Amino acid sequence: MKPITTIIFDLGGVLIDWNPRYLYRKLLDNEAEIEHFLTHIATSDWNEAQDAGRPLEEGTALLVDTHPEYEQLIRAFYGRWPEMLGGSIAGTVDILTQLKKEGKYDLFALTNWSGETWPIALKEYDFLSWFQGVLVSGEEKMRKPAPAFYQLLEERFPLKLSTSLFIDDNLRNVEAARALGLRSIHFQSPEQLRGELIKLEI
Repeated sequence: MKPITTIIFDLGGVLIDWNPRYLYRKLLDNEAEIEHFLTHIATSDWNEAQDAGRPLEEGTALLVDTHPEYEQLIRAFYGRWPEMLGGSIAGTVDILTQLKKEGKYDLFALTNWSGETWPIALKEYDFLSWFQGVLVSGEEKMRKPAPAFYQLLEERFPLKLSTSLFIDDNLRNVEAARALGLRSIHFQSPEQLRGELIKLEI
């Protein structure tokens, strides 16, 4: 197996604590109502369509048409989107900081993120400028786990999937990466990630 020269990070859930519950805890009375809304109305499939490039306005209008009784809550999803950001995940940012300082590995990011909310994140988190390149699904109109999105890394940047390591908190995305021969870590916590990297002698 070829040595690892490049590390590719997912962002949401790995370096950035994004969770719609932070917003909906302000708008709904209890966790059961929040879970119902996020499981049956503003679903992850719906949100991922915006991550894949559908305009936020169009996605919102479609959902309001389907569930008019939830209009106010639906409009809050992107209208108050920054309130879903819980800050950076300090332990993972520490790992990224150490990797950057050591300079042994090229650092890139591959994220499912709306192109319209991406500028908010860029302003909020300085460490996003440390990557040598970032692919944002909403800008590329494709998203994980589509193989073409991973392959675009090789086309766009000076890296090879065969000498890269990918870190993502979504097992579906990790399995898709592994199927392409991209070594991957299923992120569960900064401590677990540090342990996995030590095992790989990184």
